[in-house]
Amino acid sequence: MGQAALVAEMPVYPVVEVRGFCKRYRNQVAVDSVDLSIQPGEIYGLIGPDGAGKSSLMKAIAGVLSFEGGKVQVFGIRIDSEAAAERVKGRIGFMPQGLGLNLYAELSVEENIDFFAQLREVPPGLLAQRKRQLLAMTRLEEFRDRPMKQLSGGMKQKLGLACTLIHEPELVILDEPTTGVDPVSRRDFWAILAELLRERGITALVSTAYMDEATRFQRLSLMYEGRVLAAGEPDQIRQAVPGSLVEVTVEPQIEALRRLKAKYPQVEAVGPVLRTFVDGVSSKAAREQVAASLDDLSVEAIQAVDSELEDAFVALLRQRKLAGQPAAGAAGTPLAEPPASDEVAIKARGLTRDFGIFRAVDQVSFRVIQGEIFGLLGANGAGKTTVIKMLTGILPPSAGQGQVAGADMRRARQAIKEHIGYMSQAFSLYQDMTVLENIRLYARIYAVPRSQLKQRIDWVVEMAGLQGVEDRLAGKLPMGIRQRLALGCALVHRPRVLFLDEPTSGVDPIGRRRFWDILVQMARVEQVAILVTTHYMSEAEHCDHVALMYAGRIIADASPVQMKQALQQEAGQLLDIATDRPLRALKALEQAGFAGVALFGRRIHLLAKDPQQARQQIESRLTQQGISLLDITPRIPSLEDVFVYRVMAREKEARSQ
Repeated sequence: MGQAALVAEMPVYPVVEVRGFCKRYRNQVAVDSVDLSIQPGEIYGLIGPDGAGKSSLMKAIAGVLSFEGGKVQVFGIRIDSEAAAERVKGRIGFMPQGLGLNLYAELSVEENIDFFAQLREVPPGLLAQRKRQLLAMTRLEEFRDRPMKQLSGGMKQKLGLACTLIHEPELVILDEPTTGVDPVSRRDFWAILAELLRERGITALVSTAYMDEATRFQRLSLMYEGRVLAAGEPDQIRQAVPGSLVEVTVEPQIEALRRLKAKYPQVEAVGPVLRTFVDGVSSKAAREQVAASLDDLSVEAIQAVDSELEDAFVALLRQRKLAGQPAAGAAGTPLAEPPASDEVAIKARGLTRDFGIFRAVDQVSFRVIQGEIFGLLGANGAGKTTVIKMLTGILPPSAGQGQVAGADMRRARQAIKEHIGYMSQAFSLYQDMTVLENIRLYARIYAVPRSQLKQRIDWVVEMAGLQGVEDRLAGKLPMGIRQRLALGCALVHRPRVLFLDEPTSGVDPIGRRRFWDILVQMARVEQVAILVTTHYMSEAEHCDHVALMYAGRIIADASPVQMKQALQQEAGQLLDIATDRPLRALKALEQAGFAGVALFGRRIHLLAKDPQQARQQIESRLTQQGISLLDITPRIPSLEDVFVYRVMAREKEARSQ
């Protein structure tokens, strides 16, 4: 059945309608007075950090969680009892939060799908066809016999999606399906949703903590601490927040950052660029105000630009006085002379690591200088963590050499440990100890001299912005403050090199920005070399230099700006296309052979080597299909675009060999 026929048969009422929804856990309010309406055939987003209330709301809509107040209606049926929930469950597919939590570790890919098909009573005659389609759509066909426990995070999420879709639900509810997976798997996931929307007219409710995914939704709700801050189309929300964003490249950057932060509450350093949100003024006035603040510095470039949804989200939190965390301090008063800025802090040369016959890392070489923020990016299983373990002396290399803080990683493990700080994604703070007790403990673990102990503790409190929470238990702190405490513990012994593994996972945008404020100060003022791994591609933009790993090798090594320029030279300009029928246009442009065609909410992105010629081809192709072209806007590609293009090119090359 085609999409037009499906749409014609769809009911006129919203698929989901929520009014005044409230959910409490004992005395804690998790969701407070939320309204929500999801129309047939749309991808609706819930965006917000951990603890925003997204999961509770989704579980209630799926009929698997009771609630204390308000109304939830699905397919026109009020969900007010288990019996009512049972009436709609057959029409819903629900995928809970967490990598593979709805799957069975010992079963293979195919066995997991077969199990869920049996559970959902899919007729055997339909199962083979649906399974074939889903395995092709998720690119899991060649892994159908592999046990689930041996899949990467991205593959687990795609298998979970296939199991959720096997009974062809009309409404799919997906709770943070892209969290913790690499950008290629994220792009695959969104392509699958777009195809389902186009071919079957499904409705989807999707939650995410990634603000950069906002443009993927047709409409969304921004959630924070159980409430909806704003709802509507992404551009409508962004434009409704009064203020303008100014980007400036200026030297010396750290002095410009100090001045702007003294005057404006929303400033961040992203690589060489300072981004300043000026409340309540026009673009022209904002640009003039920022320029006046920097009039005696060396301004290389300054321009007013469109704000991102994250900028609007942070501004909303500030303007409504919801961001109640204590302000992060500056980097603190330096306790020692920082190392020379041109000194090499980390050097990897031909690093190789074999596990039996499997080569996890293959001839990896790069270097990081003091004061540089270096991003190590790669898909799940690319070898990033193995590289870090070799450099920190945890794991011996099979071949190759490495130096950290001037010490050979093979022979000087203790010397390396004295000069590095390491913060893992699951950094072990002691939850039942206070902030000061945690700092004091790690100072002793790192053998900070007793004569320097008070000075170091005071420095960590100032640097990490922990004033006012010194006597609170670590386990009772908000995620953003807890991560800053973890960072402070990793820095208490004043390391020259800092390793960070997914440091801001689950942290809200304000907490993440404050965390990065500290890192920028540490790099620029203290000249600490920072090596960071992250799945937030927007966060990778903060890095001065980025190395992209694939299958154990580095396949790109440059600054973010250089990587984007190289992509444009090789693959073409990124075009943002608006039409009156985006789903039909998506199919037409895919069939026309354009590269990188992807649905972003109601718009389409693609790459074109000759933008002028592409515009003519696009207009001609869409006109033939009875589709109106509303707008084509050239865009600068993101690091996610770079990542996906490079990795998929390598995958294609590997398949052809």
